[in-house]
Amino acid sequence: MDRAVVNNQHDRTQRFPGPEGNLPGFLFVGQAMTRHLVVSLVAALVALVLLPASARAQSIDGLWDATVVVNDVEIPFRIELAGSGTSAKGSFFNGDEKVTSTSGSFQNGALVLSFDEYETKLEATLKDGHLEGQYSRSTRGAPYPFKAKRFTPTTSDTANVPSIEGLWDVQVKSSKGESAWQLIVRQSGAEVSATILRVDGDTGMLTGTFAGGKFVLSHFSGARPLRVELTPQANGMLSVVQNNDAPLTAMRSDIARANRLPEPSDPSRFTSVKDPTEPLRFRFPDLNGKIVSNTDERFRGKVVIVSISGSWCPNCHDEAPFLVELYRKYHGDGLEIVSLSFEEAAQLKNPTRLRAFNKRYGIEYTVLLPGEPKELAEKMPQAVNLNSFPTTFYLGRDGRVRGVHAGFPGAASGKFHQEAKAAIRADVERLLAERVPTTQQ
Repeated sequence: MDRAVVNNQHDRTQRFPGPEGNLPGFLFVGQAMTRHLVVSLVAALVALVLLPASARAQSIDGLWDATVVVNDVEIPFRIELAGSGTSAKGSFFNGDEKVTSTSGSFQNGALVLSFDEYETKLEATLKDGHLEGQYSRSTRGAPYPFKAKRFTPTTSDTANVPSIEGLWDVQVKSSKGESAWQLIVRQSGAEVSATILRVDGDTGMLTGTFAGGKFVLSHFSGARPLRVELTPQANGMLSVVQNNDAPLTAMRSDIARANRLPEPSDPSRFTSVKDPTEPLRFRFPDLNGKIVSNTDERFRGKVVIVSISGSWCPNCHDEAPFLVELYRKYHGDGLEIVSLSFEEAAQLKNPTRLRAFNKRYGIEYTVLLPGEPKELAEKMPQAVNLNSFPTTFYLGRDGRVRGVHAGFPGAASGKFHQEAKAAIRADVERLLAERVPTTQQ
């Protein structure tokens, strides 16, 4: 759900509204307009007037308040729809970022939107001003029930709203071995946006308001659906409830440090390799079946980024544009990037989603298919504590691992996003500045 103001007004100066969007406009060309065009124009206007009101109301253009149901939890979010003729498109929001459908149609009240880079599909029927249907996720599990109604602005009572803006530590015992997460909160009166930053990345931008003694926030951008309740406590802490999970406790980060509580995991120290004196080895097929190895000539004497990824992984979607940026900026200076994309069995046979992922982000660097996510440890035996998607290895010109970064904080993480990118750029530039080992010259 995103509360940024979105301009949905279309230029209608040369168009007449139609039953499924806009009928083409007719431009007057003075005396040169033929009698045939005049007759056509009048006929179109008459047909429009005679259309029943129900047909004229079939436009889907604009913002909608929507929900998906995930594990019996109803998660609200905002979606923007637009139609022209029988074609349609829709956009999810992740803060200021838009996730727009790759194709879509709207015919006879039936809306179908495809998001190829996630291999998902939204199918809904418009009836009495409401949309109802499902969001299908291909091989990623059962569809999410979906419904939506026209967006209506709401007002919030800003009286007696507690201030929770700032940085909080959430005490956890995660499956990845973490003892704390970071909760980043921005606030304007009763309106709040937030994200939870873990070692593998963030939740995306959660947004919501204060009501009934708690802040209720949610997020859905085509992936990582989440509903979070933040309830201020009398002792200054926050109760944090994700979906239907047991409550967690958050305290201001400075207070957590003063009390010597466990800190969030350092992503630059989370994953390592068993023997840093050995080159990092990989030998896997690309999307055309050709075997690519770390010993190939293209990598000799180069700085290489090896990214553990997957087109199913939302945080990998966050990282991909940054890797593309690095590759375009530094490839000419000797940087190579290799994405090891772990995909489900069906995608390994026919990587349609991964191809769409590569197209979506303009990926030109090497992409390989090592196996399924469950085979991560088997396919990367040199790594220690490798359990986050993405995880990125930075190799010097001698092929040895010079640094590892677990996860990737997306734009929703604010300063953590900017700091991570700045640190990685500095590391890449430092490695590029090193001379090629004499044994490889």
